Amino acid sequence: MNRREYLTSTLGGFALLGSMSAVSASPNEAIRNRESGTAASYSLPRLAYSYDDLEPHIDAQTMELHHSIHHQAYVNGLNTALDKLAEARASNDFSLVKHWSREVGFHGAGHFLHNLFWETMSPDGGGEPGDADLKTAINKSFGSFRGFTRHFEAASGAVEASGWGVLAWEPDSDQLMILQAEKHQNLSPMVTVPLLAVDVWEHAYYLRYQNRRTDYVKAFLKVVDWDVVARNYATARSVL
Repeated sequence: MNRREYLTSTLGGFALLGSMSAVSASPNEAIRNRESGTAASYSLPRLAYSYDDLEPHIDAQTMELHHSIHHQAYVNGLNTALDKLAEARASNDFSLVKHWSREVGFHGAGHFLHNLFWETMSPDGGGEPGDADLKTAINKSFGSFRGFTRHFEAASGAVEASGWGVLAWEPDSDQLMILQAEKHQNLSPMVTVPLLAVDVWEHAYYLRYQNRRTDYVKAFLKVVDWDVVARNYATARSVL
């Protein structure tokens, strides 16, 4: 993957647009003619596994509602906002630009973070990373894998109201960070590249775990596909 491909991928979209005030398209999504000045068209991604494949850790009913309804709403909202901004450019009426720009940020962040969420889970996930570089980075940044899991569980469990727990790479110091994204469109520090994210909005876990969010985060770690996380980490470091 070259730099152009990276910066137009889901992962690269975070690196380039950490504030989520704008978006870049994933390569697996249909893109309208860029030269025309119209917006990109986003679609709900297909999952690489069935809704019931993550049982008993993540239940099938939650998975189906979460993916087909909640994520689809972000996709719809993002496309609508981009269409409205295209209409504003065509009519030269920018009276609602603040509203629709915020909608791009909110729905775009929700879409991209959910993409990352789905991609980094697998029925064969869990355990510890097998990739040597990722293991070294985790040990360097958190002292040990156990140090990482305890930190990740605590931070994700303590996100106020709704949001995300995020493992991200910070390129300036070449270290990993665990972030709380309480308003996902304001994900910060802006220069970080998310590698792994757990959705801690209640719709992601309440049917099975009710208010036991920490138990849900522990279950999430049992389905993490560390090979995908390692690939995200290697791609980010090779480009930035």
